[in-house]
Amino acid sequence: MLVLVVPPTQPPNRPACRALLLALLLLLLVTPALNAVNAPLTGTPLNDGYYALYNLNFDAAHSYFHQWMTAHPEDPLGPASDAAAFIFTEFDRLGVLDIELFSDDNRFESRQRPAIDPVLKKGFNDRIAQSERLADAALQHNPKDANAFYCKAVTSGMQADWASLIDRHEYGAYKFSELASKYAKQALAINPTLYDANLAVGIENYMLSLKPAPIRWILGMAGAGTNKAEGVRLLKLTAEQGHYLAPFARLMLAVGELRDGRVQQGKAILIGLSMEFPQNTLYQRQIARLR
Repeated sequence: MLVLVVPPTQPPNRPACRALLLALLLLLLVTPALNAVNAPLTGTPLNDGYYALYNLNFDAAHSYFHQWMTAHPEDPLGPASDAAAFIFTEFDRLGVLDIELFSDDNRFESRQRPAIDPVLKKGFNDRIAQSERLADAALQHNPKDANAFYCKAVTSGMQADWASLIDRHEYGAYKFSELASKYAKQALAINPTLYDANLAVGIENYMLSLKPAPIRWILGMAGAGTNKAEGVRLLKLTAEQGHYLAPFARLMLAVGELRDGRVQQGKAILIGLSMEFPQNTLYQRQIARLR
């Protein structure tokens, strides 16, 4: 649920820039279909919430996340996860989650500006603020709290997604993306096995590696990662060994395969996701379109 936007200093190229802005276009790379080794999303309200979320059952996701927040009121991951349910609800309502939309840049460019649901936006912003308060409190108590840094990476990434995909505020999305990568690196420095956090750093490296050499040099001097091979490695790592974000990373892989013309590879990933999350009609619709 993270996005990396084009730095505002880059000359605008609308279709290309828009493609780089999208959370669902992160993995335009050669990747074989993955055999998931992730632990099942079941057994706790938090796991059950993410399982419901990936099945597009947003009411159930909210219910499970609320259970987790009640039982763990100091954990910032509870409200961060509930914020994800709000933004995914809005993505689904606006059609942002439709893979076909993201495999056709012209279609994305030509769509009408959506009318934002103010109730959903308020719920999203309230949960983001709650998670960040709890994360900051946790870091005051323990400056090496990897979970707190990870939650701040997640909330920053979702704010980047909202800014880019809903508000279409590219500069704001870029600034939130910078924060997401920074917090993810801090989380991983403390706990290298927090594999979900690799998504933000992988996105940064892969997407910035697509920039022209002078821009890569400037960004590298500023501390940004611009190594494509490292980006690919981290993105694969998230898909293979991550937990809450692993299904999302596998969806990214499918989109990348389809956009690069590797239909059968992309279809295989989607079939696996459809079997894992049978209520998600997004996968089923796209599989039906493929030959």
